[in-house]
Amino acid sequence: MEIRHLRSFRAVAQSLSFTKAAAELHYAQSSVTEQIQALEAELGTRLFDRSHRKLRLTGAGIRLRAYADQVLLLVDEASTVGALDAEEPTGELAIGGLETFCTHAIPPILAEYRALFGKVDVTVDVGNRRELYDAVRRGDLDVCFTFDAPPKDEEYASSVLFEERLLVTVPVGHRLSRRERVSGADLRGERFLATQRGCGFREMFDRATAELGPDSLRLEAEVSGIAPLRACVAAGMGLALLPEMAVRSEVERGDLLAFPLEDADLRVPATMTWRRRREAVPSLDRFLALARTSLTTGIRAEDRPGR
Repeated sequence: MEIRHLRSFRAVAQSLSFTKAAAELHYAQSSVTEQIQALEAELGTRLFDRSHRKLRLTGAGIRLRAYADQVLLLVDEASTVGALDAEEPTGELAIGGLETFCTHAIPPILAEYRALFGKVDVTVDVGNRRELYDAVRRGDLDVCFTFDAPPKDEEYASSVLFEERLLVTVPVGHRLSRRERVSGADLRGERFLATQRGCGFREMFDRATAELGPDSLRLEAEVSGIAPLRACVAAGMGLALLPEMAVRSEVERGDLLAFPLEDADLRVPATMTWRRRREAVPSLDRFLALARTSLTTGIRAEDRPGR
């Protein structure tokens, strides 16, 4: 079984398209097709169901994909052995995170990291929590940053960096503008905006609604993305519950106001997650150490103003 065949198989399995896989791998499509056929012949089974309009994995294909992820991750780790003895880490580092992390927390860490370890090629991707964890599991990402509890699967390693407060975010001039704190009772009748279902921030909103009572937070509209959500709040469309990190700059500029809730402790853990590895990877290990130091000492929740 050849490594290149497994790489081609995984690319097709991820995109469910021979054309897209060939473009990603910089192969001719016929070459990818031949490699998949060779792999199927070697295993004695079909890996893809080609009888429908859309390509699908067979049962054997689904099982092989899990093995391919593990094998290729180990191969990639093995390729870094030479870097273990290097004084300065080299290679690639793929970082992922929720939009809020990638916008506010990760850039200053990356700036410091690049100043220290300029030979490492860094990429940053934004995704939702499920996409990020799947990418870490496959080895497409080295580390990801999310809100909520760490994944329980033993193949992941995680660090909870700090707890982030959710703040009631209101437009300038709102009736609550003169308050220092607000309560659930103050929010009755107010229109709230939230991200769409499936988003981690929407889960936070739903949990807050459950804690405060079903009549406390009235959902007016769903907005895709934190930046558009902030803009809609600033325009007066409604209020929102947002992580303190996501509104700090706007509050400091006076574009928005944000308040903690006095009768509810709305906090979520900020988590850094990577895959457990058999071998040390200097580029990742240096980044984990830097991120852990920066985020546990530089952005403590108690050091950030609520308004």
